Amino acid sequence: MSKIVLDVSVSLDGFSAGPNVRQDEPMGDGGERLHDWVAGKGPDGEVDIGVRQELDAMVGATIIGRHTFELGLSPWGGTPWPGVPSFVVTHRTREDLLGDNGGTFAFDELESAARRAKEAAGDKDVVVLGADVARNLLRAGLLDEVWIHLVPLLLGSGTRLFDGVPAELIPAGKPVAGAATHLRYRVSKH
Repeated sequence: MSKIVLDVSVSLDGFSAGPNVRQDEPMGDGGERLHDWVAGKGPDGEVDIGVRQELDAMVGATIIGRHTFELGLSPWGGTPWPGVPSFVVTHRTREDLLGDNGGTFAFDELESAARRAKEAAGDKDVVVLGADVARNLLRAGLLDEVWIHLVPLLLGSGTRLFDGVPAELIPAGKPVAGAATHLRYRVSKH
């Protein structure tokens, strides 16, 4: 059974994007540095590359917030993972959009998008992109796991990851450290 997993890079001070998120800086001022670990060029870079490869292998579908979709479409050149179906959470539904890389974007409301994404993922998992949609999935009891890549960076301001949403997270494995510290948690459903 597929799980809905938030996979997110976050600064030590709790931001998943820098300040002033906009079209020409979709991660906000300084926020793109949150993803530097993905290239595997930092200390113990092979650890980071292994974490990224594991993520890539488990993605069967994605759930994306509308704002993240609007900012990410151009840089991604289509869906975040080529050929992987993506479900954009929105109250303004529209016709499906075929990305330039073979993936399709479908537009739906939260619970329906989650259900459809799990069906589309098959025996793989659904990866969540976007802090706002992650908070909404957590509030609705639909988020199963949180994978955090804790980056040694202080952004000072920006988009707080779980601002205002209480939850109990249960460790799901030991931390793994490369240029970022990679943490995994299950979301307690009680």
